[in-house]
Amino acid sequence: MFRPPRLLATAALVFLVAACSPTVRVEAPEKPIEINMTVNIRHEILVKVEKDVQQLFDENKGLF
Repeated sequence: MFRPPRLLATAALVFLVAACSPTVRVEAPEKPIEINMTVNIRHEILVKVEKDVQQLFDENKGLF
């Protein structure tokens, strides 16, 4: 027995399942990843140390 409607339904189902399959691509980026971390800690430390040193010089004027 040949049943065209069942054959067409099966073919349509196979086509729909194949058309809906997800695609995953893993690609390397074109440009390298750049992390810019500009942190100016040295300046803050020098300012704090400079204030402490100035205070020590003011308290002990006869050392130097």
